[in-house]
Amino acid sequence: MDTMLLLYFHLCNLSPCTVDIDDQTTIHFFTPNHRKFKKPNLVIIHGYGGTSRWQFVHQVRPLSNRFNLYVPDLIFFGKSYSAGADRTEVFQAKCLVEGLKRLGVGRFSVYGISYGGIVAYHMAEMNPLEIDKVVIVSSAIGYTEEQKERQLTRIGRRISGFLVPESPQDLRFLVSLSMYRNDFLKWVPDFFFRQFINAMYKTHRKERLEMIEHLLTKDADPNVPILTQETLIIWGDQDKVFPLEFAHQLHRHLGSKSKLVILKNTGHAVNMESPCELNILIKTFVFRHSYHMLEV
Repeated sequence: MDTMLLLYFHLCNLSPCTVDIDDQTTIHFFTPNHRKFKKPNLVIIHGYGGTSRWQFVHQVRPLSNRFNLYVPDLIFFGKSYSAGADRTEVFQAKCLVEGLKRLGVGRFSVYGISYGGIVAYHMAEMNPLEIDKVVIVSSAIGYTEEQKERQLTRIGRRISGFLVPESPQDLRFLVSLSMYRNDFLKWVPDFFFRQFINAMYKTHRKERLEMIEHLLTKDADPNVPILTQETLIIWGDQDKVFPLEFAHQLHRHLGSKSKLVILKNTGHAVNMESPCELNILIKTFVFRHSYHMLEV
């Protein structure tokens, strides 16, 4: 399936390449085969659940038709790697921006989901002139310590145990937590989940666990910098990872330059459960100068 996804990305006019950021860090990208200067540039950033190939399978075709699409693997995912000790999302953001510069990408918009949304937020904050518009999907940004502790209690399991799963049971829990419509899980055999874990979670396991540890132990900061870019916030109304209070809170914090869209009957994995609606929203938002509050 991984090989088939690689072929599918090729059919979507995307080719793999690697960019050396320095002598310690390399970022893997999918980039356009033929960049068209009349098209806007869009960078899409995956979350913790896997590499870009698996998370954006429902999005690369419709988005690559309208944008010069750049699809990186975050460091310690896929073929992106660093020998350094930094495990922060700020480091991820700096490396992605530097990699895009080395690819010759000019001004661009960015869309990130979950952990990728946190990285996208830092990219936009640090590069207001280079980044045009921002799409944040299902990302906990600007939360309080109380909210963090309350949500960890609600989930009721050790986060690292399922974000970097070791067993089919761990992966089943991750999928059931992320997706509102998860009845299909009972039909998926354990051997498929074992194969998926071997393919996706065995490499750089130690580093990914260290990234989770950083996220859990760092101080919560509800007063994150307010972005200067127009920002679209998209959330599933059934998100069990980051409930809707996180979305409304971020929307209030960003103020009038942000818009919030709530997708009905959708969980945390908006990109998998409501990809058509998500793709339309991204295209409409980036291409229009003004955008009105929607509920899909």
